[in-house]
Amino acid sequence: MSRKINRGIKYRIYPTTTQRELISRTFGCSRFVYNHMLGLSKEAYARGEKICSRNKFNYLLTNLKKEYPWLSEVDATALTAANDALASSFSNFFAKRSGFPKFHKKKNVASYTSKRIQGVKNIDLGASFVNLPKLGSVKAKIHRRPKDDWSIKSATVSQESDGKYYVSIRFEFFQPENSYVAGITNAIALDYASDGLFIDNNGKQGSNHKYYRESYARLARAQRKLSRKTGSGKGEPKSQNYIKQLRKVGKIHRHIANQRLDNLHKLSTEIANQYDVVCVEDINLRSMANKGFGNGKATLDNGYGMFLTMLEYKLSDRNKHFVKVDKWFPSSQICHCCGHKNPLLKDLKIRKWECPVCGAHHGRDINAAINILNEGLRILASS
Repeated sequence: MSRKINRGIKYRIYPTTTQRELISRTFGCSRFVYNHMLGLSKEAYARGEKICSRNKFNYLLTNLKKEYPWLSEVDATALTAANDALASSFSNFFAKRSGFPKFHKKKNVASYTSKRIQGVKNIDLGASFVNLPKLGSVKAKIHRRPKDDWSIKSATVSQESDGKYYVSIRFEFFQPENSYVAGITNAIALDYASDGLFIDNNGKQGSNHKYYRESYARLARAQRKLSRKTGSGKGEPKSQNYIKQLRKVGKIHRHIANQRLDNLHKLSTEIANQYDVVCVEDINLRSMANKGFGNGKATLDNGYGMFLTMLEYKLSDRNKHFVKVDKWFPSSQICHCCGHKNPLLKDLKIRKWECPVCGAHHGRDINAAINILNEGLRILASS
């Protein structure tokens, strides 16, 4: 038995001036099509009519190209992909997985997706270039090559806040079923910690790095300079110096994000390779990042949500277990030695406590991690 797998590889590209102009036009056209179709859908939704389907969107796109001939100057599959993205947004909305779709705004970070046409190599990977629809051959840094049996499905061209261009190519391939049998004794539990990403049931801390805070002084200086440039005021035309400084600010943000991603990938890979079962708590990070908790910057700087996503798919690839414990499970309040529940532990300021029943001394986070491990293994055994 084998299963179908999708994987993406992101490459840095170096488009020429002409190619950059075409990429910019494609960004705009894709955004225009998405917003136009969303506007029609909102009007229909207000009248109580049925929202257009994906096929209907593509049918309307034909007429839209006749009305606006400049849409034909860019990649046709990119416009179809914009329709598909809107249709998926509506599917998620009606399935109550997300809110009502919103209009896309023009911003520094932009992207569009091109689809590969069967039998036509409109998207292809060369030795030092990527072939893309309408753009032709674009110089690229090919740091990793796909395997021979991987087939290209689509390519997403993006421009980051620092002005650099990237293309993320999605590949599809069939992977043989993993025959590895995970053992439930080789298990670990992770409890979220704002000052170290996580604490495991052995007392080990995840990561001491706070990349945003480490670059805060440098970022603040760059933003102060930006605020003094012509164009920082509302409605003020943007000067070239403003745009240059904006790129510098974006470059710092990109550096912080890259540092965080690199660290999270290394940590998640290490854990996925070492353990067969990983138990975590399904916490609401959005709520934890609000002002009520007082540690919003630390929560957002950790990237714990991304870390859990990485862990989940890496464990799945290895045929191992990723267990989520319900967020209402009182992991911090239960003594792992005797099972006594101490309601005083609802106060987050209490970091160490003594069980009034058995007298055991606990560190809040380690005790919570042990309880998450026990509950996770119970869930896994009953599933």
